[in-house]
Amino acid sequence: MLIYLVAGARPNFMKIAPIVRALQAQQTLSFKIIHTGQHYDRDMNDVFFEELGIPQPDLFMAAGGGSHAQQTAKIMIGFEDLCVAERPAAVLVVGDVNSTLACSIVAKKLNIPVAHVEAGLRSGDMTMPEEINRLVTDSISDWFFVTEPAAVGHLKREGKPDSAIHYVGHVMVDNVLFQADKLTRADTSGFETAAFKAAATENGGRYGVVTLHRPSNVDEADNFARIAGALKEIAADLPLIFPVHPRTRANLAKFGIDLGPNITLAGPQAYMAFLNLWKDAAVVLTDSGGLQEETTALGVPCVTIRENTERPVTVDEGSNVLAGTDPVKILAETRKVLRGEGKQGKRPHLWDGKAAERIVAILTRELA
Repeated sequence: MLIYLVAGARPNFMKIAPIVRALQAQQTLSFKIIHTGQHYDRDMNDVFFEELGIPQPDLFMAAGGGSHAQQTAKIMIGFEDLCVAERPAAVLVVGDVNSTLACSIVAKKLNIPVAHVEAGLRSGDMTMPEEINRLVTDSISDWFFVTEPAAVGHLKREGKPDSAIHYVGHVMVDNVLFQADKLTRADTSGFETAAFKAAATENGGRYGVVTLHRPSNVDEADNFARIAGALKEIAADLPLIFPVHPRTRANLAKFGIDLGPNITLAGPQAYMAFLNLWKDAAVVLTDSGGLQEETTALGVPCVTIRENTERPVTVDEGSNVLAGTDPVKILAETRKVLRGEGKQGKRPHLWDGKAAERIVAILTRELA
């Protein structure tokens, strides 16, 4: 029985990697990795997939960019051709990108069952394209693989049957634990940020990591300037390193925002290089969804620069604090962490590195 594993953007591959490894360890289900090409990353070479411990994608669709509608339409047309030609037993999608939405719709209209990994997450913010993708995908999926209790509650309120909802843990956590273990045996001296990390460690031992890419934070000049002001104040006491998303870097120049001498700007990082950087940080300041979860998995203090989160377990149980975008609150929460007064989080239930094994066991049973 053949399963299509759909990935469209770099973070999707981190989520399917543990599922691939779990599928490789059994004999019942076969799989193909479908790369929609929603985001084409030239750094996704052999080394990237080798780092993840998975083979190269079986099919690359080269959907490319464009508006949300254009990109979704291109993915749907290309994916329909694949499904009609080969007729997989199921399609597994992860996360909340346009590829997730597009491939779910195509599969369902062809009466191919859909499994959604990371189902049930809700921010309540309908201005986020990801929220729309989550809602539509979950409205038509057959199996819901859930990472946290709040997501179970959302799905039940939306009328999904209990038999279809599977609280399995988190494949992103599977992956970060797998990669962190590999880092203990890796030579990290060649990473771009190794010099910064070494210098910070020698000069007192602490540093912070920043990531910002949400349009509401970086595409509006006033908002970006206010957040930048808070980061500059934090950097007066703690050296910060900021791997900059291309759109974010363009807006720094466009809006004339100066982050000052204590914030080191770096380029986008490969997965292992970035993990090596943030896993030892005193604090991570971010608007990323995935990084909220990964920091919780490793117990790293995280200050989230957003007004909402679709991952509340990271706040309720983990090491994450939702600070909003008010500079005063960002500063207050960060200074709490640096004084040692931050919350003591724990790794949530079932975030134990075995979510993918549970998913494969359930799919094997359901498809058999």
